[in-house]
Amino acid sequence: MLDFETYKLENVTLLSGEILLDAHLAFKTYGKLNSNKDNAVILPTFYTGSHQRNEGFFGEGRAIDPNKHFVISVNLFGNGLSSSPSNTPAPQDGSRFPKISLWDNVACQYRLLTEHLEVESIALVTGWSMAGCQAYQWAAQYPDFVNAILPFCASAKTSIHNYVFLEGVKAALCADSHWNNGNYQTQPIVGLKAFARVYAGWAFSQTFYRDELFKEIGYESAEALLLDWEKDHADNWDANNLLAKLDTWQAGDISVGPLYSGDYHQALGSIKAKTIIMPCTQDLYFPPADNQIEAELIPNAELRVYNSPWGHCAANPGNDSGFTAALERSIRDLLV
Repeated sequence: MLDFETYKLENVTLLSGEILLDAHLAFKTYGKLNSNKDNAVILPTFYTGSHQRNEGFFGEGRAIDPNKHFVISVNLFGNGLSSSPSNTPAPQDGSRFPKISLWDNVACQYRLLTEHLEVESIALVTGWSMAGCQAYQWAAQYPDFVNAILPFCASAKTSIHNYVFLEGVKAALCADSHWNNGNYQTQPIVGLKAFARVYAGWAFSQTFYRDELFKEIGYESAEALLLDWEKDHADNWDANNLLAKLDTWQAGDISVGPLYSGDYHQALGSIKAKTIIMPCTQDLYFPPADNQIEAELIPNAELRVYNSPWGHCAANPGNDSGFTAALERSIRDLLV
């Protein structure tokens, strides 16, 4: 039995001009919309995330509480639940799946909220990593609809360094002879395992490995962690899905589209939402220096840097209790 709902969008004209045929969004809601229709908290999904994994960011008695808030967890295009290379029929299946931007994701999420769920304003959009990138996108794309955002370990525009990192994991996957330009008959397992090994070197910090913090999450050695990551990617991920979302990540930029025509400063300056940005000091994807620039350009923005050797994965629920506590405080500050 599926634990999510599906909203059919029919044919969607993408920012690129291409049409995504018979598109759908997979989502799950928790709690109820209040009479004012303004208690919605939006949790988009992160790169390898799903609505299930977002459940670690809220709960009864926590800052985001389904007893108070209407929590909407929306799956990113390409994650295998919403429209993706793996579940889209010909002629847009597999490697023929169109490139999807964050603009496209958020435009379709807006339709879900307004056309189907009857939400009239958003109390908060928050999320980790690529989900946080969508929080920025929401605030810039619909500035009068969003009251607050809290992106953590994320950015409003994918940096050149971040882009190059993603080129590395992509190259590792595509080097598998079974990849066949995305037209594989069976999953390119060697490539998926290589992707996982490269990715693990970036997900945690140098300090994490030097101090052997992997032992705190059940791994006897770095090699044990790598083997587990290999298994996770080989068992659970479709290669074209990973690359579809990677393309979306690489193209991330809240100024792309008809509103700002590439003017990044204007896009940031147009954000009306109360904003708290939470980077991690040792995040190798989204360093605090990039977020500092954003905070200076967004009105009513505050930068709260968290120091952690867990790097990008400090935000993964269960890894760093201090980060979780800091995140809870920041969410409460925005939802008062």
